[in-house]
Amino acid sequence: MPRPSPETYPSTTVKPADFDQFWTAVLAEADRLPLAPTFEPVPLRSTPQVDVFDVRFTSLDGLRIAAWYCRPAGRRGPLPGLIIVPGYVSEPLLPKLWAERGYAALSLAPRGKLRSNAQFNPGYPGLLTHNIVDRNTYGYRGFYADAYRAVDVLLSRAEVDRGRIGVHGSSQGGALTVLIAALRREITCGAAGAPYLCGFMDAAALTHSYPYQEINDYLRLYPERAGAVRATLNYYDIINFADRITCPMLINIGLEDDVCPPETGYALVRAMTNARVDLHVYPNCAHDAGSAFHARLVADFLAEHLHG
Repeated sequence: MPRPSPETYPSTTVKPADFDQFWTAVLAEADRLPLAPTFEPVPLRSTPQVDVFDVRFTSLDGLRIAAWYCRPAGRRGPLPGLIIVPGYVSEPLLPKLWAERGYAALSLAPRGKLRSNAQFNPGYPGLLTHNIVDRNTYGYRGFYADAYRAVDVLLSRAEVDRGRIGVHGSSQGGALTVLIAALRREITCGAAGAPYLCGFMDAAALTHSYPYQEINDYLRLYPERAGAVRATLNYYDIINFADRITCPMLINIGLEDDVCPPETGYALVRAMTNARVDLHVYPNCAHDAGSAFHARLVADFLAEHLHG
């Protein structure tokens, strides 16, 4: 039987009846913790054009989480804010280029990333299946909370314009972009490339590339846990957050992507029923999702909504 086209592939993601209650409780637990953000200047990384700060803040379970903060040198605001979120394997980069473009940019290092891995470090591979049969201790529970709290960190800066906050990332960063836009009404717009963490079980069936292959490896060893795995992942599937988004979104996917199958990207876009979505599809591109061509569109999209 021929494989359905990516646009019409039937998603098997199910939204649990208590999905909203679960996340309300998780985020309320995080909100009860004092954020206690610190911004330490880093002269070695700063330039005449950009001020660089080493950031730390408290997130779920009391973990201290790291980030980089860059702002245009000599500018005290009001500045549009931009949160940059990382991929699964990649480490957060200094967002100096975005600061040069006039943004107050925060590059997040969620738990497990460099400078945020002293208390939680499942590794890569490892994070995707960390406590995967328990929704209350699954590794991404805290990871998502770190992304949620990053908005508060950025808003703690007096120079940041609270009415102009964007978020951008690709792959896992694409997923976190969607997540933050869904959870935080302060977000003005989001640009998500090749979004990961969408349709987990569909993706694991459609590809044998890592990271999703971690799920296949896990179920090969523990086939009897398949039901529990699916039940947990339904609480973390980014598709189930998508209908909360009301801000403009820019999405790009590659039709030859064997890391994050395009079927799951289309399913995500279909679920964004309350947002204006600008979808760009690149037929001959893999997990780069046309980034060589798409980068200018991202820059223009963010400038339109945050600088305009």
